[in-house]
Amino acid sequence: MADFPMPSLGADMQEGTLVEWLVKPGDRVKRRDVVAVVETDKAAIEIEVYEDGVIERLVVEPGQKVPVGTVLAVIRTDGEPAAAPKEEAAAAGEMAAPAPARSEAAAAAAPPEQHEPAVSVPSVPEPAGRIKASPYARRLAAERGLALERLQGTGPGGAIRAADVEGGVAPQVPPAAPDQPPPAVAEQAPAPPTAESPPARDFQAGMRRAIAAAMARSNREIPHYYLQLRIDMSRTLRRLEAENLQRPIRERILPVVPLIKAVALALNEVPELNGYWLEDRLQPREAINIGFAIALRQGGLITPALLNADLQNLDELMAALRDLITRARSGGLRSSEMTEATVTVTSLGDLGVETVYGVIYPPQVALVGFGRTQEQPWAENGMLAVRPVLTATLAADHRATDGHRGAQFLDALNRYLQEPEKL
Repeated sequence: MADFPMPSLGADMQEGTLVEWLVKPGDRVKRRDVVAVVETDKAAIEIEVYEDGVIERLVVEPGQKVPVGTVLAVIRTDGEPAAAPKEEAAAAGEMAAPAPARSEAAAAAAPPEQHEPAVSVPSVPEPAGRIKASPYARRLAAERGLALERLQGTGPGGAIRAADVEGGVAPQVPPAAPDQPPPAVAEQAPAPPTAESPPARDFQAGMRRAIAAAMARSNREIPHYYLQLRIDMSRTLRRLEAENLQRPIRERILPVVPLIKAVALALNEVPELNGYWLEDRLQPREAINIGFAIALRQGGLITPALLNADLQNLDELMAALRDLITRARSGGLRSSEMTEATVTVTSLGDLGVETVYGVIYPPQVALVGFGRTQEQPWAENGMLAVRPVLTATLAADHRATDGHRGAQFLDALNRYLQEPEKL
């Protein structure tokens, strides 16, 4: 048997609320299947399983807030016999118990006398049967005064997502018979969210606390060093413009995509920047998963990962980035995207920022920042010209690398952007 614990979805996460199970006992699952939805201070995340087997029992019920490491379910791996009837009865009693079962590690980490009640998600009144909806969709519906039962879900199993609330997609009312008047439908005028909206205010406060915890830990534990380099973007932008002229508007590639690909390729040359500082040592990772900072509509930031970014071409990266942004803002991210980023990229050039000095997200050891591309004087081969210039910065953990290796990374990044045909 294998325990399926509440995962840690970031350095700032201490606990999470199980919102919904997407499986039941007896269901067969395989690695990377989504089996549950968990709400953190930042988002609702679809949790993936990392074992092939059969769901033996569910330990924690929806609505319970439990610490990271708490056993959520037990999986019978392939080849193991099914639990005996007595064991199943004991499991049922365990499910009904008021407190969830914990692993020894989680129990040791939790304060001995601290008990927190389950967090209720603010929502409008619902019918007796539970309506499947992401936590953010519930908040959004509450803020706008929309009843969930009037909305049509487009998520897995008909689950309602934020996009369904924003679009106001309500189920069609069947036409009345000719001799009968049409059924009355109560009109609900959407109420736009305001600064006084309690659900939005509570969510933003929770997210700020989560970000504050991670950034305080970063400044407390990580000895940062910073390097910056001005990069001539004329070759990359000319090639990108020529490519985009041949495409429909919806298929055009944004300028940030070549930057992400160049970062991924440069990390192949300086792998010490791609990994984690854990157990007092650097642990490089083979897969290059770029965490990309995304601003959420309700406020705050989230940094889900573009997995295996170095192995994707620009078209694939553009499609992956568009999909990631959409799901980040509608409550459809997966746990792997929240836990497997090996380095973070943040781009603030569209807001006019010229230079970004980032704070590393632990346990990562590097963050790459991009500012605004703007025309500047540029001297080359004794000639002075005006070029589109971007400032790239590297924030790195001095425990894992030194300035020499950091400079080699920026040099490799610049080299790839001067040879865009290699991206």
